[in-house]
Amino acid sequence: MKKHNFSAGPSILPQEVLLKASEAVVDYNNSGLSLIEISHRSKDFVDIMENARALVLELLGLEGKGYKALFLQGGASTQFLMVALNLLETRAGYLNSGSWAAKAIKEAKLYDDVYEVGSSKDANYNYIPKGYEIPEDYDYFHCTSNNTIFGTQMKSFPKTNVPMVCDMSSDIFSRTLDFSQFGLIYAGAQKNMGPAGTTLVVVKEDILGKVSRKIPSMMDYQVHIDKGSMYNTPPVFPIYTSMLTLEWLKNKGGIAAIEKENEKKASLMYSEIDLNPLFKGFAVKEDRSFMNATFNLTNDNLKDTFETMLKEAGISGVNGHRSVGGYRASMYNAMPIESVKALVEVMSELESKA
Repeated sequence: MKKHNFSAGPSILPQEVLLKASEAVVDYNNSGLSLIEISHRSKDFVDIMENARALVLELLGLEGKGYKALFLQGGASTQFLMVALNLLETRAGYLNSGSWAAKAIKEAKLYDDVYEVGSSKDANYNYIPKGYEIPEDYDYFHCTSNNTIFGTQMKSFPKTNVPMVCDMSSDIFSRTLDFSQFGLIYAGAQKNMGPAGTTLVVVKEDILGKVSRKIPSMMDYQVHIDKGSMYNTPPVFPIYTSMLTLEWLKNKGGIAAIEKENEKKASLMYSEIDLNPLFKGFAVKEDRSFMNATFNLTNDNLKDTFETMLKEAGISGVNGHRSVGGYRASMYNAMPIESVKALVEVMSELESKA
């Protein structure tokens, strides 16, 4: 049985991408060599890297607007550090909307003054803070667009005259936004782009070069820009698979097309959560994520029955994070609506049995 994969990450990828990527591991482009054997300096891989970076800017609508796309290593967690190293001179503002935002704040505090402009920690991050101010003397403002653990998502972004940095690890390429409002975007690949192992950074080049500290070469965005994202040996397979996923998304009609699919999936999921008395959503309704629906059973005595039914239906990866408990349905771009329907059917069937 092909499972319905609701894993929060590493997560589901399009089947056609997996097939093409697996073929390339054995023999890339009829070269007689595996993709993971060829030199990263070869024309074959240079073309992959250039195409992947170009696709990023095209899909985000940032071509010709002074942005550079980079594929780096170290996960989004390394970006917590790199952002501060490259941009933080005196002070910066951070929105504390979840566990990953809190970790970003912790790393940035190693360097200079970092202020929480808003926080939802008081309610275990079940909402997005609002009504905060961003002083104009900040070097930048940092936010997290989607909180995978808690199932919340920023539906709008503040107007500010300072560079806005956004961790989009769990909803990049999932909805239409004016991406030019951000000075820097970063995202781990393992939600909507590819396998774990590479991290996308999209940076407006004119916000760099303003700090007085010396930056180690591997941590310097400008070094990676100057070297075409190949200052050191890049993670070849994750970048290639990300390129295939970006091509898949482009062929579907881009972000606007996938957004419509994501809205349908989320609407179906949340409708069942709200109408079924056996379940209760965790995040406040106005801030619910289209990518990660978090919910709990209202009767813990049904836990074993529900989980047995999930297993029998081939539904995998819906256990909630330990910070929240309960369940989490991650519905990334590659998740077919049929899988969401399968989960909803099990939830509905549980109600009929209770």
